[in-house]
Amino acid sequence: MTNPISKSAPPGASKGALSGVRILDMATVLAAPFGATLCADLGADVVKLELPDGSDPLRGLQPVKDGVGLWFKVANRGKRGLSLDVRKPRGRELFLKMLADFDVLVENFRTGTMDRWGLDAPTLLAANPRLVILRLTGFGQTGPYSARPGFARIFEAMSGLTNLTGEDGGTPLHMNFPMGDAVAGVFAAFSIAAEIARLRGDPHAQGCEVDLSATEALFRLLDPLAVEHEQLGVVRRPAGNLASYTAPSNMYMSRERVFFSLVASSNPIFTRLAHAVGRPEWASDPRFATNPARVANLTALDALLTAWFVARSWREIETTLEAQGIPFSKVYSIEDIERDPQFIARNAIVRLPDALYGSLPAPCIVPRVPGRDMAVPRTGPETGEHNAELLAAYGVDDAALAGLRAEGVV
Repeated sequence: MTNPISKSAPPGASKGALSGVRILDMATVLAAPFGATLCADLGADVVKLELPDGSDPLRGLQPVKDGVGLWFKVANRGKRGLSLDVRKPRGRELFLKMLADFDVLVENFRTGTMDRWGLDAPTLLAANPRLVILRLTGFGQTGPYSARPGFARIFEAMSGLTNLTGEDGGTPLHMNFPMGDAVAGVFAAFSIAAEIARLRGDPHAQGCEVDLSATEALFRLLDPLAVEHEQLGVVRRPAGNLASYTAPSNMYMSRERVFFSLVASSNPIFTRLAHAVGRPEWASDPRFATNPARVANLTALDALLTAWFVARSWREIETTLEAQGIPFSKVYSIEDIERDPQFIARNAIVRLPDALYGSLPAPCIVPRVPGRDMAVPRTGPETGEHNAELLAAYGVDDAALAGLRAEGVV
């Protein structure tokens, strides 16, 4: 059958690796929608489905300007907007009809929610046997916690990630950003790409449910924790800015309180650092000659380095470390990022076209593929912004659309 969704794709669409893939994103807030956005960055045609009242909580999270959710705009870039209440009979009917034209459905409701709406997996797969149903929840579709609500900080705390942050003996710390959502979103995009590769490789392959737990996604990053505990009896704890597995690796400060991160964990780099600070003998000192020795004598080594750095200006430190090829970086704010020559040279901040503001800044598309110039996406859509063009393919003319709007279906 013809595909009305792809036929109505915006002109000038990118030719990314996921070009031709159609994704219906009915998820809210951040993790699952971010995964769909990453796919849109690489060429997928993503439709953002919202309830007609525009109640996605991300529209109200800071930053908000004059009542407009700026985070929503940049986090849902490159998508077209559809409003549809799938809980209503007419909305459910339209939803199932549309599913035949999509490759992926993305949702993040509590386990069992869509079943209660009459949209269980067998019903969805009957509408489209090759559909990939990505379900992103806090804890997965099974297990005693499957019905619990979840937010990024909950995933971070439960996964073991938060237990590695903060000062030794102090309070564990969350960062001022929902990293748990971002990590889960990356896993969502990876999961979608993997299933699309499977389907593209076999025209007879059937669709499936993908059960993605945000907590498991974060725990997946922490490879050594379980084996370290079993084999060595070690429970890794917070260590401030130090690293308990390599040295030197810490946050240091210049004379004028410029903070910077430095890593010199390999023996060749440590040798260069020793020369840089005028202590070449450190390279052969039994306390510092190998990484295990440096970790064992970390307190002494770090005290020596801290004293050297705090007695010098940032300019002197920067010049010295750069000359010796030592990995380091000042702790950047967004202002530093905006004026850094590396970010500028690679156009790491792009301008997303926006109907209200003209354009808004956002991170560039990642990764880059030489010879494949990707179109800069527009900002996220208004609620139901593309209803007319999307629903016209299913026999919904202006009069019918007005009726659906009056019923609260769209």
